[in-house]
Amino acid sequence: MLNNIYLALIHYPVLGRHGNIVSSAVTNLDVHDISRTCRTYNLKGYFVVSNLPAQREIVDNVLNYWLEEFGKEYNPSRSEALTVVKRASYIEDVLEDIEEIEGQKPDLVFTSAKRGRDRLTYGAMRNIIAGSKKPHLLLFGTSWGLPEEIEKMCNYSLEPLRANSDFNHLSVRAAVAIVLDRLIREDTIDVRRD
Repeated sequence: MLNNIYLALIHYPVLGRHGNIVSSAVTNLDVHDISRTCRTYNLKGYFVVSNLPAQREIVDNVLNYWLEEFGKEYNPSRSEALTVVKRASYIEDVLEDIEEIEGQKPDLVFTSAKRGRDRLTYGAMRNIIAGSKKPHLLLFGTSWGLPEEIEKMCNYSLEPLRANSDFNHLSVRAAVAIVLDRLIREDTIDVRRD
């Protein structure tokens, strides 16, 4: 079932420039653009995860403006996209929320721009998700990516996008869109009008 997918954008714990664990800053663009992608691909939820109260407040301000205030009337499509967004302090909070909704914990799917062992292709991961009744939570990191401890928590790890490229530094917004398209791809029929 490709309609039982959640996504979390992790701001803590993530890797800093020197490989240390840090908290990264929430960006307005990530909240907006990733929510639009998640809504387009019918994800059940998009969690923005930050352990810092000031960063969670940024998410709250964006959501309040577009869901409750002027933004709701100004741009209803943007408002609808943001209905999938939830904020959380820690990954454990996300798991609890999904378990409360679904009645079971999700399988965790690790993503990274770096190569690693036992990484699944997008086709293989798509088949796993499509053949499962369990919810799946895709984890995306900010800053320099997710630490190894997070990967160890996960049931699956996806291969990186453009792993063989000499330059592999997509924005997380672009990476989310590409990964979701590869996993939930839709075959289209070319219909020509006479």
